[in-house]
Amino acid sequence: MAGCRRLELAEALALGPGWRHACHALLYAPDKGLLFGRIPLRYVVLMQMRFDGRLGFPGGFVDAQDGSLEDGLNRELREELSEAAAAFRVERTDYRSSHAASGQHVVAHFYAKRLTPEQLAAVEAGAPSAKDHGLEVLGLVRVPLYTLRDGVGGLPAFLENSFIGAAREQLLEALQDLGLLESRSLQGLKISARH
Repeated sequence: MAGCRRLELAEALALGPGWRHACHALLYAPDKGLLFGRIPLRYVVLMQMRFDGRLGFPGGFVDAQDGSLEDGLNRELREELSEAAAAFRVERTDYRSSHAASGQHVVAHFYAKRLTPEQLAAVEAGAPSAKDHGLEVLGLVRVPLYTLRDGVGGLPAFLENSFIGAAREQLLEALQDLGLLESRSLQGLKISARH
């Protein structure tokens, strides 16, 4: 991503008081469903449509009163996804990466949390009643983890959307590293270089 550099967590936390920290989480759960009775869904991965029309992950800025990055992230999840997010807690063990945008003095920390299918269903059902729904968050979106026969429909088409910051790269990296998508599926994607 242009204007950003990847940091280790310790390096990011040592940047000093002039930097703000934002935390976001990819939430996912196993899904045994079949699309059209034949295409295995395997997992549900949630993203959200933001107020600015871009796709991103739930989360936001850590406030001074938050005791840790994870405390701030879990508070933001409750604000954006409703109290259904209180049924689980994103922990340091769910941490994946940090990226710094030097011009803005912002560090974005990324986490991935596996939920049960029931927890994920509760998040989806409760999201419209969340404090930030209709304001910061316009709605949740499931990422299509398949490619249709035409080679365009599904994930390739989804990736042509506009994403905030490093969200697109974080999504692709997490899909591969967490085994949510078969590696040959990622390699076969016709991904535009303009992103």
